[in-house]
Amino acid sequence: MFSKTERLLAFRYLKSRKRTGFVSVIAGFSFLGIMLGVATLIIVMSVMNGFRAELMGRILGLNGQVGVYPAWGSLLADDADRIERLAAIPGVTRVVPIVEGQVMASAGENNAGVMIRGMAPADFTARPILTDGYRGLDFHEFVDDTVIVGYRLARRLGVRAGDKVMLVSPKGNITAFGTIPKMKRFTVVGTFDSQMFEYDDNFMFMPIDTAQHFFKTDDRVSRLDIFTAPDVPSDSVLEAAFDAAGEDAQVYDWRRTNQAFFNAIEVERNVMFLILTLIILVAAFNMISGLIMLVRDKGRDIAILRTMGMSRGGIQRVFLLAGLTVGVAGTIAGVVIGLLFCYHIDTIKEWLEGLSGHELFSAEIYFLSHLPAQVDLTEVVVVGGMSLLLALLATIYPSWKAGKTDPVEALRYE
Repeated sequence: MFSKTERLLAFRYLKSRKRTGFVSVIAGFSFLGIMLGVATLIIVMSVMNGFRAELMGRILGLNGQVGVYPAWGSLLADDADRIERLAAIPGVTRVVPIVEGQVMASAGENNAGVMIRGMAPADFTARPILTDGYRGLDFHEFVDDTVIVGYRLARRLGVRAGDKVMLVSPKGNITAFGTIPKMKRFTVVGTFDSQMFEYDDNFMFMPIDTAQHFFKTDDRVSRLDIFTAPDVPSDSVLEAAFDAAGEDAQVYDWRRTNQAFFNAIEVERNVMFLILTLIILVAAFNMISGLIMLVRDKGRDIAILRTMGMSRGGIQRVFLLAGLTVGVAGTIAGVVIGLLFCYHIDTIKEWLEGLSGHELFSAEIYFLSHLPAQVDLTEVVVVGGMSLLLALLATIYPSWKAGKTDPVEALRYE
């Protein structure tokens, strides 16, 4: 497509010389702008993908894909027949009764508001997200008046495995002097690390029969969590669960219960894509101005080349190649830097935190205790293709302008 002479002239025009030094500086800034724009766009999109996937995986690891809630009131009858009907739905792997309630936890001089989640010990041990980060006594100790505490909450209360914690429930005993909050001591069996700040800092797990007795729910539960096989869509289970749950229950899937949160992530992701695309667009406009200045500066050279027999198309291809060289080089460098950053993002994050002395990724704000990144090769191709397209469009007008240069006029004003 490009002859040897055209390639030689294009690369020569990009080199910094005394007369064209400023033009080369503009080309360098265009290269840096495209590189930084592409790299930043890949990094941000990958982090947003990783954040969404990690958060979704942990939410589904702690909660079922489908939830059965009471249609009225705050409690649902723990009906064995209902659980059997739900468990018989194709694709369902487990149906977990859950009892939840808020209490005040106290240990020594430390106090904290806590969410108690009661479930069968077998259901707790069946969740890798809880058992992988477990520290404490053997799981067989998780019976009767015991609790498993989020490690951040345990740190706030100053407790560890074997210590006692006082739980105060507002659903107490009614007396002649009013309702007296129910108070009871529980033994901490261990701590869990789900790598989600909300759970690690606010949740305690308790055996379900103990939770029912403590919250005075009799044999009722707060909800039923339905877990499905990884390859089974929740929509197919949702329809069958409506029929199996009964008239006193309502059924929601995980997308509806977390709809606002994931919608906010998607909106933020799209906005960031548009904003960061402007970096590449600005670099493309910078390339246009640099090439126009280069065409004006090389007017005498263009005139001489025309008189020597080079066609208008040849002149256009010289400046087209000069602009594409900057665009392609910047895009390739941006893709390489973006991918390297994504694959070593935790190492870079730790290095920057050590250098600055500040936490860059606060778990209190971002819910997760680490910075995830998930590279989508399709998005990388789209970002790279968009950058190349903008670079190509940026070179069309300056190269056309170079081809339209009149050699007589150019030599007259030199």
